[in-house]
Amino acid sequence: MESNQTTYYKTPLGTAKIMGDKNGISAVTVIDNSFETSSEIPESLKDCVQQLSEYFNGTRKEFNLKLNPQGTEFQKRVWNELLLVPYGKTRTYSEQSKKLGNIKAIRAVASANGKNPIWIIIPCHRIIGTDGSLTGYAGGIWRKKWLLEHENPSNQQSLF
Repeated sequence: MESNQTTYYKTPLGTAKIMGDKNGISAVTVIDNSFETSSEIPESLKDCVQQLSEYFNGTRKEFNLKLNPQGTEFQKRVWNELLLVPYGKTRTYSEQSKKLGNIKAIRAVASANGKNPIWIIIPCHRIIGTDGSLTGYAGGIWRKKWLLEHENPSNQQSLF
């Protein structure tokens, strides 16, 4: 059995720790400690690093990667629903719960979002509070705000 391989990739929001193997990407987490981008990137993680780089450069809106997140069946359903939220769009926790067929499951859905192991690629940053607030984000609200503005720069109209 091939074990998970790890690489580090420096992003504008901190260092992404990427883990995976031939079965797919199992985790992308952001860490506050600054690591330089790994000089040797395992073959199974090269596409992920390339696509994240394109995302941060503004040239990629959709990821095309084999994903292999580890979680409960319910968590995987929630994460699959997150993959359907388009780039530059947001959805509320209640809308996400409705799409999963149980409007009363908001807390469970929010909890599963918080356990999403694949940062950015499974876009839990696109889920906001019913009142439009940037509520609950494991990577920090400032990162969520940055990602949403990165995906929807039209919100930042200049006066000059």
